Amino acid sequence: MRYVEPARDGSGEQQASRAGSCRGVMEPALGSRGTQADTTGALRAVARHPGGIVVLWLLAAGFAGLALWRFAETVYGQAGPGGQAVSKRLVSLALGVLYGSVCGIVVDFILGVGGSTSSDTESKSFTARLLAHSGGQVLVAVIGVAAAAVGVGIGVYGLRRKFATYLCTAQMRALGRKVVEGLGVAGYVTRGVVFCVVGAFLIDAAVTFDPQKAQGLDGSLRKTAATPLGPWLLFAIALGLVIFGLYSWCEARWRVVEPG
Repeated sequence: MRYVEPARDGSGEQQASRAGSCRGVMEPALGSRGTQADTTGALRAVARHPGGIVVLWLLAAGFAGLALWRFAETVYGQAGPGGQAVSKRLVSLALGVLYGSVCGIVVDFILGVGGSTSSDTESKSFTARLLAHSGGQVLVAVIGVAAAAVGVGIGVYGLRRKFATYLCTAQMRALGRKVVEGLGVAGYVTRGVVFCVVGAFLIDAAVTFDPQKAQGLDGSLRKTAATPLGPWLLFAIALGLVIFGLYSWCEARWRVVEPG
């Protein structure tokens, strides 16, 4: 791993990439919400505290920065080995769209435009519309399989510690590097599990042709909590999301941000 000096020149791309710490606010908020762990629930949890609206505006700015950073990577290439590859540029483009969408959700919530519909309700409505069309059952199943596949990919990415490729590990002490990598492994595996759970419910909805069985993040966690081992699994997921939030703060500090 090559040594990269922390961003000090104030360049737009570098400063935007440091805004990755906004995940360090969202992920712990999701974890602390228990069975109401959709994005809207997390925003409500933040907004209830003194100065919460200010934090939400900072959160929106952070996600906007992340979106701009990923769009810049789409144009100039990612940092690290193979950063100029077309596949990595497409990943950056997809992440830029995702972060931009989250920024829009946060701004809508602050302005009172959105925030009244949970991801569970949205997922059921979306799935019902898909199932109503010819071939919709297959499409929902494909989306479910894709979500599960993404979850497996995220988990493997974490277990193989691929995320460390994008960290300035040369700047860390040996113990610090082990701690950061441990946080990253636990966090990425947990995110992978969440994607797999959501995918499983989508597949079940497609197989039974029942849109009511489709679940968003909050609904999936409620269903999980109803199983015999549910409370323990739910606690592990919540803890994992909090851990990933801590890792996100570390990534914001040590992320490699110079194009490879």
